[in-house]
Amino acid sequence: MTEPIIEPFSISVPPETIDDLRARLRATRLPQGVVDSGGIPLSEMRPLLEHWLHEYDWAHHEKELNRLDHYRATLDGLRVHFIHARCVRAEAPPLLLLHGWPGSFLEMLEVLPRLATSFHVVVPSLPGYGFSDPAREPGLSNARIAEMMAALMARLGYERFAVQGGDWGAGIATWLALKFPARVAGIHLNYIPGSYAPFLEGRMTTEEEDFVRQRDEWIERSFAYGQIQRTRPLTLGYALSDSPAGLAAWIVEKFREWADPDSHIGLDALLTNVTLYWVTGSITSSMRLYLESSRTPLQLSRGQRVDVPCAVARFPLEMPFPPRSWIERGYDVVRWTEMPRGGHFAAMEAPDLLARDVSEFLQETWPG
Repeated sequence: MTEPIIEPFSISVPPETIDDLRARLRATRLPQGVVDSGGIPLSEMRPLLEHWLHEYDWAHHEKELNRLDHYRATLDGLRVHFIHARCVRAEAPPLLLLHGWPGSFLEMLEVLPRLATSFHVVVPSLPGYGFSDPAREPGLSNARIAEMMAALMARLGYERFAVQGGDWGAGIATWLALKFPARVAGIHLNYIPGSYAPFLEGRMTTEEEDFVRQRDEWIERSFAYGQIQRTRPLTLGYALSDSPAGLAAWIVEKFREWADPDSHIGLDALLTNVTLYWVTGSITSSMRLYLESSRTPLQLSRGQRVDVPCAVARFPLEMPFPPRSWIERGYDVVRWTEMPRGGHFAAMEAPDLLARDVSEFLQETWPG
């Protein structure tokens, strides 16, 4: 991999892009027939679209986002966007925060200042997401992105670092630990990668058998989005890239289903994330990560383990979630925390809980 080139970056979405978004929202054609089941109901989408059209102010959020230190690093010809929040203590350890789908770097905005008091924090947009370039050729999987993240951290002067991730971030963190164990001080996960499969020696426990059954039932009931994204992301992308209403329904439904209902993620926070996908045209490239990563599953062979120290934060609304014994078959779990609340989007839903758990884990495992 060539030496990354790093340049400052400022968010600047042309006004005509927002004008076009509003024109498309005005021209939205809503579904007909039964509109209260089989997906996110019209009674929920209609007021969301009205708010997006008449009340939501992208310019305000863009100005707020630009208060942070944004950069783009050119890694093997692709520009990768990231925020770099340096701790006031020069000797503070570095921490890489990795988001997932259908989120973005915006997921980390609340947890970022809480962690930057103790760490030098790097928050990238995954390649194909947000202000990071999409792949120009096949092969950009979670395993390949791990190599890019390692190169980025080295270019920033961080030869050894810790990683926190959920969703795709958890998978990329795991690949970092597998590929660069000497450089990764620890991984903190609030999600276990869906493709993770330890090498089985002996019979599964009753708890593990229950988990496998519940996982299969969840796939049958709720994984339709993943099946199409890992087989036909381009075909789906034609619709979602052309219709902001369709894009919003596809993304917001996941926040509604996967977050703790008591987390109260704000409407503007949801719409800023959706708008980011729209103005960057990144929905298709983001979904392609499902297709590419299906070719690099985290299926461990005999004797293969993730030997880097691992902390698991179990948020109660994150489902399906493996039992500890299943995870420990492949990970070196040194800390396990049962969280009192929260779901899939932990950094948005419970930033205090997540930041505290990350800090305590790294104080225990990386005291220097």
